[in-house]
Amino acid sequence: MGVSLHSENSLTRFFRWTYTGVERTIFMGLKFTLPSRFVSPLGFLGMLTFVLFIILGITGALLMLFYEPILDRAWDSVKTINDVIPYGFHLRNIHYHASNAMVMVALLHMYYQYFSGRYKIRNEILWVTGIILGVLTILEAFTGYDIIFSERAELAISIAASLTNSIPIMGPQMREAFFGSGFHDFVLRFYAFHVFFLPIVMLGLMVVHFPRFLVFDVPMVMAITGAVMLTGGVFPVDMGLKFDPNVPPGITVPEWYLTGLYAFLRSAYDKFTTGVAWPGLFIFALLIVPFIDRYKKFSWKDRPIITAIGITSLAQIIVTTYWGFYIDPDRTKSLLERLVIDPVFLYLVMILLVPLSFGFTYMMIKLAKNAEANAKIQPKKQAGKSSINLSEKWIYVIFIALLAFQVYLNIAAYYAVLSGMKNYSLFIVGIMMLVFAGMFHVFRHGKSMQKAPPPKPTIPPMPMKPKTPPLIKTGVPAATEVVASAKVLGDSAAKEKTLAPSTKASTSSTQSAQSVNKTRSTGSTHNEERLISDEKK
Repeated sequence: MGVSLHSENSLTRFFRWTYTGVERTIFMGLKFTLPSRFVSPLGFLGMLTFVLFIILGITGALLMLFYEPILDRAWDSVKTINDVIPYGFHLRNIHYHASNAMVMVALLHMYYQYFSGRYKIRNEILWVTGIILGVLTILEAFTGYDIIFSERAELAISIAASLTNSIPIMGPQMREAFFGSGFHDFVLRFYAFHVFFLPIVMLGLMVVHFPRFLVFDVPMVMAITGAVMLTGGVFPVDMGLKFDPNVPPGITVPEWYLTGLYAFLRSAYDKFTTGVAWPGLFIFALLIVPFIDRYKKFSWKDRPIITAIGITSLAQIIVTTYWGFYIDPDRTKSLLERLVIDPVFLYLVMILLVPLSFGFTYMMIKLAKNAEANAKIQPKKQAGKSSINLSEKWIYVIFIALLAFQVYLNIAAYYAVLSGMKNYSLFIVGIMMLVFAGMFHVFRHGKSMQKAPPPKPTIPPMPMKPKTPPLIKTGVPAATEVVASAKVLGDSAAKEKTLAPSTKASTSSTQSAQSVNKTRSTGSTHNEERLISDEKK
């Protein structure tokens, strides 16, 4: 009968049973990498986008408990969440800023993959699904702030409905399907798209889009979560004015990710061309990039045309976003005159921007390549790598200081909630998340230093003993040595005389050598006599 010396408690057995059951699911096909040291967040911006999606799902599910998707009660229910429901202000601000952050991080992720050429390693399907995910992310954010039904939401809904109706053939049917018959139940339809249809499609695409190996950096996840909360505390989202059809609307602009499209619409040109065809052409150009990029290398320096096209697209996005926010400050003009942008000026700027940005970018890439080639020719200067290596003592000091600061922040957040300072409490919670990220990173740095192999001992070079010059002793042995050396010099001179050649040139050289030897011999004899005389004295 064998006896087991290793016993497991019930909690360990439960986790082992759960892991065994989950091992057969699709989830175990994903490999989550938890890095043991700091890694650049540019490599896992897609993972950070997914983390923001999870934050949106959690906060949105909690907001669903109190939101009423009814046309004349939607705004009032959101105001109740913001002002009355406990922690409703926090949830709404986190949800709103996480939505904007998800769009921004997704945009950065797309352009990072574009300039780094990641789609060239047989990732065309990942790139295409990523572009579709980006479009759905914007639509998800768009439907989210429309269901409040404020004046700003009503402007966005009216523009979206007119653009949908301008689509040839299927436009009217699509408008009725998305906005409802009679435009009275669009809040319920947008609510269904926002909380069900679009998230389901996005989750399905994420299963295809995400690679098998995912980097889950805990400090960076905590940092971006804290940044969202901190932004919500500093810039709380405004409720806006409730839409009233009997009151003339004021001047407002949509969210920042739609102001570029809004600028084209304000040019008073054809709606379908400016609001549907051109954005569709931009999305189509992004979709076919992996199939037209025939460069063999990945670096943006080695793909000048593709890089120049990407910079040009960024320049156009920045310019159109600015024009979408710009409102003529002259209040003496009518509302229509302040909103309409001169189409000749706008499109002339956009046309001139293409050769300027493309040519400048292409020229700078060529100059950078030439400078890099010249740098390879020149000898490289040895530059040591600078790194921050903290001792074990300082790691403990920093960790304890951050822990004490974390305790203080928890107390401050508690009293801020009791005092009703919603902005300040959300701001402190954001700092708490950032401090937690710093604590985790310091802890991880200490663990990596503990696991690192000890440095190899360096043997210092042995110091060279200085050679002492020979001392001349005043005695008989020294004089004897001088006489012996003079005798050796004399014998060598005699040998040179016997071996002298008969030619004239060699005779002259021999005579010169004999004269030198004779001089040395004479000098040595004089030195000998001087030493002997000094000894006698």
